[in-house]
Amino acid sequence: IITDAKFKTFGCGSAIAASSMATELIKGRKIDDLQSNFTNDQIVDALGGLPPVKIHCSVLAHEALKAALDDYKTRKGL
Repeated sequence: IITDAKFKTFGCGSAIAASSMATELIKGRKIDDLQSNFTNDQIVDALGGLPPVKIHCSVLAHEALKAALDDYKTRKGL
């Protein structure tokens, strides 16, 4: 179960908001659950929406989360 999450984002306010919201949404959840049941749409919904030209910010946050989870599992031999 994820107890804490941090991020480093370089970009616009939407990118920072999406990354921050992603960290809040994953706390208390299981890694396997996140890998199968977490989408960028959940980030957008939790933010109350994003302008259409900024949806890619939620996709970037989601992809970064997937990469971080894969890296964690690899390093832990899971």
